[in-house]
Amino acid sequence: MANINALSNGITVVTEVLPYLKSASFGVWVRAGSAYENDDNNGIAHIIEHMLFKGTTNRSAKQIADEMARIGGNINAYTSKECTSYYATCLSSHLPIAIDILSDMLLNSLIDEKALKKEKRVILEEIDMYEDSPEDLVHDMLQQNIWQRHPLGYIISGTKKVVRKVSVQQIRDFMDTFYVSGNIVISVAGNFDENEILKLIEERFGRIKEGKPAQFSQEKPRYKRVICKKSKDIEQLHCNIAFDSISYLAEERYALSVVNSILGGSINSRLFQKIRENSGLAYSIYSYGSSYREAGLFHIYAAMNPVQAPVVVKKIFQIVSDMKKKGVTADELAMTKEQIKTEIILGNESAKSIMSANGKSMLYRGRIVPIEELIDGIDRVTQKDILDYANNYFDIKNASISIVGRLEEIDLNSLA
Repeated sequence: MANINALSNGITVVTEVLPYLKSASFGVWVRAGSAYENDDNNGIAHIIEHMLFKGTTNRSAKQIADEMARIGGNINAYTSKECTSYYATCLSSHLPIAIDILSDMLLNSLIDEKALKKEKRVILEEIDMYEDSPEDLVHDMLQQNIWQRHPLGYIISGTKKVVRKVSVQQIRDFMDTFYVSGNIVISVAGNFDENEILKLIEERFGRIKEGKPAQFSQEKPRYKRVICKKSKDIEQLHCNIAFDSISYLAEERYALSVVNSILGGSINSRLFQKIRENSGLAYSIYSYGSSYREAGLFHIYAAMNPVQAPVVVKKIFQIVSDMKKKGVTADELAMTKEQIKTEIILGNESAKSIMSANGKSMLYRGRIVPIEELIDGIDRVTQKDILDYANNYFDIKNASISIVGRLEEIDLNSLA
């Protein structure tokens, strides 16, 4: 069972002791991502994530890496639209060392001009890497254009133009605003002495400046239908279709999970079976949801020969329309529920996954969502819930489409 405590400065700490394990995982979750940025600093949250690994007043970048390697641990981080996470996993006996390293990174990072200049080159290469990945590109193009200039539409890595201009002072100002107590959740899971670890966390993180949780832009994100395209000399055409969807706080979130699984979330899904297996029209096809605090999208991605694109898009819309008209069978619903519940349970059987789930849940929802609640939510989804979701959100005339590939080989009007 997870316990919730607060440090003297107000930082929330979630601990879950798992005595049957020999490992532990520690994570720091900061409410800072591209959704909290603006036109002048888009990409800065991601830059900070990189810079905290570049050395502190106590350790060089090499020493950070070497100390984690010496204890056989793993340390990493990621930036999303709504948070930045720093985390480490190691044997239980080495947990205090991992906590010390992460606290040093968050409290004592140098962030100097020389290191920033060098790391910018790495980040610019990372931006090029995403540009070279059509599967990522069609997704980013859609979100950027659907939400236009709203921060939720910003690319997490930022643009090259802005990244090049970000200064050390901008980084320090951003951290001074967002890396504060009310904006941070610490999560620990695994086999450890809870009292000792809480005392250590207080010693290391209790010095972080007090501050209030960050707020989103005053303007709410509004879905706008778009058709966007980018020409690339590649063999396959990559297509991403998006429908307006829901926030991760919405009541329909459990229905969305079931809809996604049935439509394109697994190899026995309708899209995979009918378009890939039965017709052989696409190499890859699947669906997924992108849900945020104030908005969401439902995506369908497909990669195919360019000449097949009109047929594939037509079939996708036919399959979606069929769900709107007929819903799902009782057998299909029961089978899908079991699949999802199994995924939930198996996904919560390691210290790292439990630490991550607790950290995100506390940061995003302000409470820990027990696994029993998730399973109960899936169990309560009915055939009517599926039909209602499909009819409320699968507006084919308002669907957005993004394509990347050799555009001269297809009739773009046939996809609209």
